[in-house]
Amino acid sequence: MDDQSGAGSSHLWIEPGHDIAQFRAAVVAGLARADKALPCKYFYDEIGSRLFEQICTLAEYYPTRTELAILDDRAEDIAAAVAGTVSVIEFGSGAGHKVRRILDHLAGVQAYLPVDISREALLAAAARLDDDYPRLAVMPVWADFTKPFALPDGLPPGPRLGFFPGSTIGNFSPAEASEFLAASRAVLGAGGHFLVGVDLVKDARVLEAAYDDALGVTARFNLNLLARINRELHGGFDLGRFRHVARYDRADQCVRMWLESLVEQTVRIGETAFRFRRGERIHTENSYKYTIENFQVVAAQAGWHPTACWTDPARLFSIHLLG
Repeated sequence: MDDQSGAGSSHLWIEPGHDIAQFRAAVVAGLARADKALPCKYFYDEIGSRLFEQICTLAEYYPTRTELAILDDRAEDIAAAVAGTVSVIEFGSGAGHKVRRILDHLAGVQAYLPVDISREALLAAAARLDDDYPRLAVMPVWADFTKPFALPDGLPPGPRLGFFPGSTIGNFSPAEASEFLAASRAVLGAGGHFLVGVDLVKDARVLEAAYDDALGVTARFNLNLLARINRELHGGFDLGRFRHVARYDRADQCVRMWLESLVEQTVRIGETAFRFRRGERIHTENSYKYTIENFQVVAAQAGWHPTACWTDPARLFSIHLLG
């Protein structure tokens, strides 16, 4: 259905069943496990989205500025490689800053579909894009892009370009990433391309600093997941009794984040109680890192053909074009 509260001429396409019941079910199931875990997609309520925007400006957090520099340097090359694209679909659009580098150089683009799980961030970004690109049909989709989702009616026929920046692909395990990339082919259709940001393997000190900054913004971002449970699910978390932990696993080439209980405690969510031992952790996020060759193998397993790859001089980050 359409929600006319979107900005300008854009409409909000809401996926059926996208409601708080799914959040509650995921939280209860995750905390009932022996190895407690919460899905990282629930980081991004209005507060979490704002905190993530702050993270992207931190000195330690290199991915955003490095990816933007690659896009600035290579935007014309990317546009030439995807000439004929009429629709851009951004998976996890956030504030929509990076896609502007693409839209500014794509002469034939007619529609932009930002897809995001945070309704507030999605509407705000769509409003800005709607104002700045008056000839572009902005069609925001409020959905969980990690699952199959429908596209709104009225999408122009023709080739589609998927855009998945920020190394969010790293939140999936390599096997899950391959499944996601395979599913995206159905969304993008025949003749589609997929532009994917991928963080590269590097020194553990650089990686751990990026996920555990000196100002504690990432810690607040992680802890906000518990605060969101308190706000939306009548949870009883005392945030002062948990701490943020981020560690790089060299064997798996993955940064993992947890929330660690500082004391033995019981926390209630509604009528359900969950016990925590001192030192027990809730796993909240994985961030896998790749070599260029390893990611291309994962993409090929999903049926994509690696068309091009661009990186920065220090080889901190990469952007892959799949066709």
